[in-house]
Amino acid sequence: MDPRARRTIEALLTAAEQLFARRSVDDVTLDEIATAAGVAVGSVYNHFGSKAGLHAAVVQRAVDADRRFMDRAYTQDGSAVERLYAAADAYLDFYAANPDYFRTLAFPSGSTAYPAGRELADRLATSVREQNARMVAELRRGVADGSFRAIDPDDVATVLWAAWNGIISLGWRNDALGRDLDGLRELLRVATDVVAHGLLQDRPAGGGPGQVSSTLA
Repeated sequence: MDPRARRTIEALLTAAEQLFARRSVDDVTLDEIATAAGVAVGSVYNHFGSKAGLHAAVVQRAVDADRRFMDRAYTQDGSAVERLYAAADAYLDFYAANPDYFRTLAFPSGSTAYPAGRELADRLATSVREQNARMVAELRRGVADGSFRAIDPDDVATVLWAAWNGIISLGWRNDALGRDLDGLRELLRVATDVVAHGLLQDRPAGGGPGQVSSTLA
């Protein structure tokens, strides 16, 4: 690719990422993106076809970055429960390195009233499911080797993913509820502890509440 075209594409993607992260995709105009990128608005059409095309490219960059970080957790040696903790750490590292990407994936914006918007939303949901499938695989591994009690791995993976998103979003708060990276990491470990302890413990008959003794140090 021509170096000038590459620089234009990079400038547009960077400007779009920043604007989309702070406002609804529907509210951001192509003129704003082009101005922030320092290029003519026609460059958007030349390289991406439309705002929807540019948004899709931003989402794909976020997906690719997320996958690189999560690869570190799911390709390392360790037990299923150890990989769950590693996944929590990797997800926070992804947020720390790419806060705008994290927001794009965890709290997407944009209308689904049009085919392009619905297609992008479906693509994003598919990406989330693909990442959660890796967690599901670890949960299934734990059940298969006897480490975990019988559970619905899809539900547990969704609970962890949603909990991690909520916890990490505390990093945006500027009040007493806000947390720095160390605080977020500790809260992620607590949330993962809660789930991990539940996976490793025997439940009382009938699945109701009851006292359990921890098997984790």
